[in-house]
Amino acid sequence: MITVTRSDIKIEANAEKVIPLYLYIRNKNRIRRIVSDVLSMNEKVVEIILNQVLDEFGSRHIGFRKVLLRNYHSIEKYIMSKKTLSLSRKLLLGSYFTKEYSVESAAVFNPSIVRHPDQNGLANGDFRFILSLRATGEGHISSIEFTSGIISKTGEITLDPMPSKLAGSYRSASLQFSKDFIVKRAKYYDDFNTSVFKYLPEQFSRNKAAQIISDAAESIKNNYTATKEALYDILDTNYDISFDKETALGNRVILPQSAEESGGIEDARFVEFSDQDKTTYIGTYTAYYREEIKSKIIETGDFISFRIRSLYGRAVLGKGMALFPEKINGKYAMISRQGDENLSIMYSDDLYFWDAYKTIQKPEREWELIQLGNYGSPVKTPSGWLLLTHGVGPLRKNVISASLLDLYNPEVVLATLDKPFIYANADERKDYVPNAVYTCGIMQHFDNLIIPYAMSDSAVSFARVNIHLLIDELLSK
Repeated sequence: MITVTRSDIKIEANAEKVIPLYLYIRNKNRIRRIVSDVLSMNEKVVEIILNQVLDEFGSRHIGFRKVLLRNYHSIEKYIMSKKTLSLSRKLLLGSYFTKEYSVESAAVFNPSIVRHPDQNGLANGDFRFILSLRATGEGHISSIEFTSGIISKTGEITLDPMPSKLAGSYRSASLQFSKDFIVKRAKYYDDFNTSVFKYLPEQFSRNKAAQIISDAAESIKNNYTATKEALYDILDTNYDISFDKETALGNRVILPQSAEESGGIEDARFVEFSDQDKTTYIGTYTAYYREEIKSKIIETGDFISFRIRSLYGRAVLGKGMALFPEKINGKYAMISRQGDENLSIMYSDDLYFWDAYKTIQKPEREWELIQLGNYGSPVKTPSGWLLLTHGVGPLRKNVISASLLDLYNPEVVLATLDKPFIYANADERKDYVPNAVYTCGIMQHFDNLIIPYAMSDSAVSFARVNIHLLIDELLSK
C-alpha cells in the first residue's frame, strides 16, 4: 500500500499578473497613421498623455519605461521625419504599440521541480528548489513561469512569496551561428539547395545570413524559396534569451519567441543534468504553431540566461520527451512518446539530434488504454530508474503510476505498478480539464519523492510518497 501525503498548498491562476508586450499591427499603413498622429502632437500634449500612461500603468510593471522604449525602436523605421524626437515622444509612441497581456488568465498548471543552484543559508536537511509552471493566458497561449521554495528534511514544503509583477526575457541579437550548425540541420529539410553553403562565412549573425541569402537569389535558382524558408526557420527557432540580473526568479516569464512557438510553449520538463564535473539544467518542451508541434530543448546554468534549440531527427515525433539526468553508457538518453500512445526510449551522441527509438511499454491496463506517457525525467535509485508514468483511461481520466527501469540498460522495464497511486480526488477533479492530475518533473529528498502536480489543468499542489516503499511495491510485482 502506497501512502500519498498531499500538501495544503494550492497555486492558482492570477489574472492580475500582466506583462507589457509589443502590440503587433499587421497593416503598415495603420502603423504609419498612428505614428503620424503622435508626431503631430505638440510637446505639451505629449507630456500630458505620457504622464497619464505612466500614472496608470507604470506601477504595474517592471522596467516599464524600458519596455516602451524598446517597442518604440520596433516601429522607428516608420518615422520619416529627420527631426530629433524627445524621449517623452519616443516613450509615448512606444505606448501606442504596447499591450498588457495576462499570462495566467486561463490557468497555471503542469509543474516540474529541480534543485535550486543556490543552497546557501539553509537549516540542516533543508533543500531549496525551483518550480517551473505552465501559465496559459489570452488566446490559450502558454509560457513558462518560475517560483521557488524550501523542502524540510521531513518533506514539508514552504513556497516563497509569489510576486504579482512579471518581466519578459530579451532575445539576443548578437548570437553567432557557425556554418556547421546550419549544415547539420539543413539535411532535415526537403528541397534544401546545399549550394548556399558556399556563400556562408564560418561565423555569422541571423541578420547577416538573411542578407546573404537575399543577395544570392540569382545564383541559387533551384529550390531557392524552400532553401530560404528552411534557413530562416533554423535561424528563428534556435536562439538565446536572458533576463536582467536584477529581475527576481519569481518575476521571470519565458514567452514564445519564434514563429514555431507562436501558439505557445507547453509542458517544460526540467532536469538537473550532470556530465562529468559539469552540471546544467535542461528542459524539454513542446512548441505549438497552429496544428503543428515541435519538441525543443531549453538549457540554463542560472535561470537568468537560456539557450533554446530545436530538436531534429527521425525520432523527434510527438510530444512529452524527458531527458535522463545523466548519460547512459556514454550517450544522452530520452524517454519519449512516439505515436502518442506508447512509452519509448531513445539514445544519441548529440543532444539535439535523435534518429532512432525503441518502444518499451504499451498501454495494457484499463486505466492507461487511451495512452501511456511519462511524467518527467526518471529518478536514479540503487534499484533502477524510477519513472512516473502518465496513464489515460475511461472518460479521459489522467492518473499517475510508476515503472522501474534497469540502471544500465533502461530500455529494460524491471517492474510496473498494477494500479495508479495518484488520481484526482473529489476536490481536484472539477475544473478546466476534469479528472486529470499531471506533473512534468519530480525529485527525491531523503526518503521522500516530491511530486508537484496539476489538478484538472487549473491549479498546482504537491504530494509526497516514501520512495523506498514505492520501489518495494514495484519490486513485489
